[in-house]
Amino acid sequence: MAMVFSRLLLFLSAIFILAAQAVAQPAAFLYQYCFNDNGNYTANSTYETNLNHLLSSLSSNTEIDYGFYNSSYGQNSDQVYATGLCRGDVSPDDCRDCLNNATSLITQICPNQKEAIGGYDKCMLRYSNTSILGVMETRPAFYMWNSNNVSANYVDQFNNNLSALLQSLRNQAVAGGSLRKFAVGNATAPNFQTLYALVQCTPDLSELDCNNCLLGAFQDIPNCCNGKVGGRVIEPSCNIRFEIYQFYDSTAAPSPVSPPPPVSPPPPLTNTDTTKGSGSNTSRTVIIIVVSTAAFVVLVISFCIFFRVRRKPREKLETVDEIKSVESLQFDFGTIRVATDNFSEENKLGQGGFGAVYKGRLSDGQVIAVKRLSINSGQGDLEFKNEVLLVAKLQHRNLVRLLGFCLEGSERLLIYEFVPNTSLDHFIFDPIKRLHLDWERRYNIIGGIARGILYLHEDSRLRIIHRDLKASNILLDAKLNSKISDFGMARLFLLDQTQGNTSRIVGTYGYMAPEYAMHGQFSVKSDVFSFGVLVLEIVSGEKNNCFRNGENVEDLLSYAWKNWREGTTSNIVDQTMRLGSTTEIMRCIHIGLLCVQENVADRPTMASVVLMLNSYSITLPVPSQPAFFMYSSSIDSETTSRWEQNTQVTESNKKSKSNSIQASINEASITELYPR
Repeated sequence: MAMVFSRLLLFLSAIFILAAQAVAQPAAFLYQYCFNDNGNYTANSTYETNLNHLLSSLSSNTEIDYGFYNSSYGQNSDQVYATGLCRGDVSPDDCRDCLNNATSLITQICPNQKEAIGGYDKCMLRYSNTSILGVMETRPAFYMWNSNNVSANYVDQFNNNLSALLQSLRNQAVAGGSLRKFAVGNATAPNFQTLYALVQCTPDLSELDCNNCLLGAFQDIPNCCNGKVGGRVIEPSCNIRFEIYQFYDSTAAPSPVSPPPPVSPPPPLTNTDTTKGSGSNTSRTVIIIVVSTAAFVVLVISFCIFFRVRRKPREKLETVDEIKSVESLQFDFGTIRVATDNFSEENKLGQGGFGAVYKGRLSDGQVIAVKRLSINSGQGDLEFKNEVLLVAKLQHRNLVRLLGFCLEGSERLLIYEFVPNTSLDHFIFDPIKRLHLDWERRYNIIGGIARGILYLHEDSRLRIIHRDLKASNILLDAKLNSKISDFGMARLFLLDQTQGNTSRIVGTYGYMAPEYAMHGQFSVKSDVFSFGVLVLEIVSGEKNNCFRNGENVEDLLSYAWKNWREGTTSNIVDQTMRLGSTTEIMRCIHIGLLCVQENVADRPTMASVVLMLNSYSITLPVPSQPAFFMYSSSIDSETTSRWEQNTQVTESNKKSKSNSIQASINEASITELYPR
């Protein structure tokens, strides 16, 4: 019996020793790299002695209270340099524990290597045989990502929100000082989510090196985490991370945030560079207890959040979401200045009454167009942000997409997607470039403009009256698809509102509807009128205000109307254009004349216009005389009577509608705030 008891005791002792060893064994690194090309040291050499001494002195170093450790030991070729960096929200005790684990493991992972790097979630350790203090190092880089994808409908918006958040945090981290360069924060993400992010540099870097290191890490995001709801880029001198749940301690971080803990954390990150692992050194039992407790707390909080959200008025949630959505689009002025090479003349795309437009390239390689409003633009901060909020809600392939804005001091910038082929007026009114626009392309441009306006009027969440539709505000992408731009004069309508009034007449002569130009009345039919002018310009290749017809100078609407009545509609068509479908061309002229009728009620809606363009089974009504029509003495009464018999014009349409207005040409885009 005694022998059996002694064997049992020995067996239990062995199990206890093995268990203790397992508990004491440092957890695997989240990432590591052994620099094989830097050479090896031999066992029991002076270099190994110096390395062990340096690593063992880590926990007693007072600098670690700030989350960063750096030191060196030895002389000449046997001198060893080491740095340790803890995440900015980690407590000093946790930082010491994490780095002690790292010092125990790194020489096992990289035996006899003169340089190595390894890290956990909360800390990173690096040593080398060359000085690394104050030296920016971006390689090797480690990529990790969340296994969940961003919804396909929100990828662009998610990326824009992420970019704006990271840029803001970068500025905070760069300015962090010599003890800590670290920042955390959050922003509103699509689909009612909150996006959390962290950026950090080793504090021994200069502000410039920290800035450049983070910019390089931002550029690596598409390589690892494109379309993912979370990811990390870790480099020796800096690191970034983003998730849709809060992964840092907001109470310990220098930039605390207020959102509640997540309802359910996403799956763990997938690591392509190393084995998965945790930085904890506790036993399995403690881990189970902690995880169980945390899960219970999260479950309780989740129920509280759920019932609290259900009690909130929907309007209040939408208001908060709108405010956050504006802030998430804000760019740092320094970022845009770098992207445009300090707004150089080489990057200048054009100049207007609003200011200049510049081409730029962001750190992630995305090409942008930056509209820099002049100081005299008349927009205040509130009006500017309201305009941004308005345009940010509009998402359609035939509208230029707003990426963000910048509001800093007197600078007000709008950042749009870059559209390479500039605006329609540079093509349609240029004797050389117009040759690239055959009828098929012109017809596609007309259709794209119509669909874009229809979206503004009826299909978007808002009802928008653009009020400044003209050839210079229609941009063409690489495939010459049309995109409506410049919403500086746009007005927001309530869904059941049909007309608005203003005493401030702003716009471009020739495109303004008569009721707006003379009485300040505008509606969706005001945009329809402008669209009709655009259609006639696209078909004819002539500007609406005046062009030379032989020895006569005429306006386009009068010329088109005269030829329509005389049955010589082919005179309106651009003679340099390679003809396509004659039926389509004549139909577009017909639609254009319907849109520019003086009587608001006679003009079709954009829904009807799109239907007319896509369906030949619909019989088009006979247009009445356009607004601002100038009678020509060359049209005699016999011709007029003959045309009236052929088209069955009513008595009301025979009456003269020749009205004139005094309006100055105004190419500027002026914002008029719609009170809400």
